[in-house]
Formats: sequence, structure tokens, C-alpha cells
Amino acid sequence: MWLLLAFLSATLLGFYDSFKKAALRDNPVVPVLLLNTLFCSLIFLPFIVLSATTTVLDDTPFHVASGGWSEHRYIILKSLIVLSSWVCGYVGMKHLPLTIVGPINATRPVMVLVGAMLVFGERLNVYQWIGVLLAVVSFFMLSRSGKKEGIDFKHDRWIWFIVLAALLGAVSGLYDKFLMAPRGSGGVGLDRMLVQSWYNIYQCVLMAGVFMVTRYQSNKEQGHEATLSKRSGERTRNPNSKVTPFRWTWSIVLVSVFLSAADFMYFYALSLPDAMISVVSMIRRGSVVVSFLVAAVVFHEKNLRSKAVDLALVLLGLFFLFIGSR
Repeated sequence: MWLLLAFLSATLLGFYDSFKKAALRDNPVVPVLLLNTLFCSLIFLPFIVLSATTTVLDDTPFHVASGGWSEHRYIILKSLIVLSSWVCGYVGMKHLPLTIVGPINATRPVMVLVGAMLVFGERLNVYQWIGVLLAVVSFFMLSRSGKKEGIDFKHDRWIWFIVLAALLGAVSGLYDKFLMAPRGSGGVGLDRMLVQSWYNIYQCVLMAGVFMVTRYQSNKEQGHEATLSKRSGERTRNPNSKVTPFRWTWSIVLVSVFLSAADFMYFYALSLPDAMISVVSMIRRGSVVVSFLVAAVVFHEKNLRSKAVDLALVLLGLFFLFIGSR
């Protein structure tokens, strides 16, 4: 059952990445991310209210357990980690092809394994080391494919945003293992719906603060430009202004819907007996297949043949990680 949920989560995650790319086209990052966290919060808010005030959701997968500060402090930290990853990921994805971003994100299980080795003292077997090496080779080959589109992996800042997002995503995955593990196994033993519901709420609050700060700075810069224009007798706006106007698109809503559904399947899978987070994490990265196909068919991205080879190496690496983690 948990394997089926992991595959469903991967499929939904692929569409989530695709709609995220569509939402960010000709749109500023901060308002889009704020709306995504808002819609995710609105999706889970009824579950929180109904669980706290009625017994309708008792004994269902949608019930949200109650928790005090001792539980919520861990969830707030998760919100900070995930939101930091999202900010970096959204900024990078806005400026890079989806066929470049997807394979880089697919290397997260490798980072999780290395992190588990460093943090939890786990040892990698031969199959896992092969998966790690294939991921490194695929990253090198992906950098060569990127050069054909003028993307230098060493000096392109957007690439580093995606890499940082992947690293923070790996940290989040390791943290999920800690949050979900029973107390007897050294974890916190938190309820999955408590984590998923409230970390979305906290993210929305954090993003509202980020939005207000960036909006204040933007208004301040525009006010300064207007003052200079008035003094010089100009009435037109500075053509070099970097402020991108927000444009509503329904793909923003679909980002939140598909992400919430994908995360629900993910947390549900982890809550089941015998579920292995290393295997679930790897299967979820198979979402790159869906996003790659959408990038080819819908966005008509370039150099698909060479990128397909890079993608095949990534998937082969994930296959070896899967074998080594069983």
C-alpha cells in the first residue's frame, strides 16, 4: 500500500512542478509563493477546525491530532526549512528550463543518503554507492547539456539556487524521518496530519511577512524613482525598473492542489507500517519523468535528446538506490 501511495505522490509531484513552472512565467516569485502557501493553508484549515470541534473526522486519514508547543516548535522549524527550499527553488525554476531543474531535483535521494550517512551514521552498500556515482556523472553530463543553452553550471546563479533548494529539500527529508519516527526509535512521533496541516499554516504566515517586506522595499524604490523623475521633469516610469507586475493564472491554484495531494500521499505512506523513507523518497523523485514529458510537449524546451540521456542516468541511479535500500 505504501509503495502505491509513493508512486501516486510522484505522479502528482510531477504535475506540481509543471504547474509551478507555468505559474512563474512572466510573474514575480514572492506573490506566487505567497498565494501557493495561502491556498495550501485553506485546503487544510477545514480539517484542523473539524478535528478540533467535532468527531466527524475521527478514525479517518484526515483527522488532525491536537498538539501543544512541544509539538509545534518542531513543525515551525520544518516550515522554515521547507519555505527556504521553496524560495530558492521558485527563483531558480523561473529562470531555468524545467528539463534542467527536474533532473537536479531528482538527485535529492542521493543527498538524503549522504546526509543519513553523516548525521545518523548509516553506511552505504555497493548498490547505493553506484547510485551516488551515477548521480554525480548525470550532474556533470547535465552541465554539458546546459552549456548548449548558454547555462554555465559553475557561474550561473540560478543553478546554485536549484542546488541549494535540493540540499534544503534533502534536509527536510531527513527531518521528516526524525519527526515521524516513534519516540522509542529516537524520533518525535508526530501525527502526519498535524505536521502537514500546520506547517502549511506557518509557511503562509512567514510568506506574508516576506511579502510585506518586499512590497515595502518595492514601494520605497518606486517612490524614489518618482521623486527623481519629478525633479528632472520626466513623467514616465524608469524603463530599467526590475519590478514585474503580477498576473493572475489558474495554474497558481493547481500548484497548491497538486502539492497538497502529493504531500498527503507522501505523509500517509510514511505513517504505514514497514514504510521505508529512503525508498519513498526515491520513488517520489520519479516525478521528474512527468515534468520532463510536460516540458517537452507543452513548453517545447530544447536539446531534449541529450537531456533524455542525462535523465536516464538519473533514473538508473535511483534504481540502484532503490535496490540498495530494500
